[in-house]
Amino acid sequence: MMKGQKLKIAIQKQGRLHEGSAVLLKKCGIGFSNGFGKLKSEAEDFPLEIYFLRDDDIPNYVGDGVADAGIVGENILAESPGKVETVERLGFGRCRLSLAVPKGLDYENVGNLAGMRIATSYPHILQKFFDSKGVKVDIHEISGSVEIAPSIGLADAVCDLVSSGSTLFSNGLREVETVMQSEAVLIARPDLSAELAAVLDQLLFRIRSVMAARENKYILLNAPLDRVEEIARILPGMKSPTMMPLAEPGWTSIHSVISEHDFWEVVDNLKRAGAEGILVLSIDQMIR
Repeated sequence: MMKGQKLKIAIQKQGRLHEGSAVLLKKCGIGFSNGFGKLKSEAEDFPLEIYFLRDDDIPNYVGDGVADAGIVGENILAESPGKVETVERLGFGRCRLSLAVPKGLDYENVGNLAGMRIATSYPHILQKFFDSKGVKVDIHEISGSVEIAPSIGLADAVCDLVSSGSTLFSNGLREVETVMQSEAVLIARPDLSAELAAVLDQLLFRIRSVMAARENKYILLNAPLDRVEEIARILPGMKSPTMMPLAEPGWTSIHSVISEHDFWEVVDNLKRAGAEGILVLSIDQMIR
């Protein structure tokens, strides 16, 4: 177990990013208890204390030095930035902050909303958006259940977080404009001591290894020797594929890493090139 100062990191105690944050830390080899109702937990095998906070409190807690780092949505950070630095985009919790109007409302562009009442939990982001478009609207700040505002006469349109759009649809709304894209980010206060900065670097190294693994697959396949050169050209690999002879003469086993984004195209090309027995495995961590 590592000794010295412990880095204090804040994550959501419940909500959209809670599970993704906890899973990420545990994939980094950091064990901790996050049982119901806990406000704080100490890692078992890393110099880390985990605070469980409301999502919109995290930027301020980090900025004020109560926590050293935090995992929070970009939408929350943009609404109340605090005195923090964005250290890493984490690739989960992706969503968008969007404008939505009743299905029967004619809409061509944001100019159609001039003078209308718009309900949102993100008034500062929305005000900046409309200022950039030169459109004046009446923004009503509300918390929770934003999507029902038009149906109860509180607003003419809404601006809310959207993942699938099903909640908007079920409330008679349609998405018409994206205000911003959002995902989970790692933030930190800029005045960390050298010791805490070193711990943050160690955590960041683990996080990046997990993220690299998430974007890649480990592939094993059997190939006839007379097709090895062609198959090796297809495999992008980190450097070059690993080859091991099989017991059956004239065949070899090839191991490599391929990008998640190119996966199906690469596999199709490998099959056409004569590869057989293709096995694809997930990777927990990938150290570059």
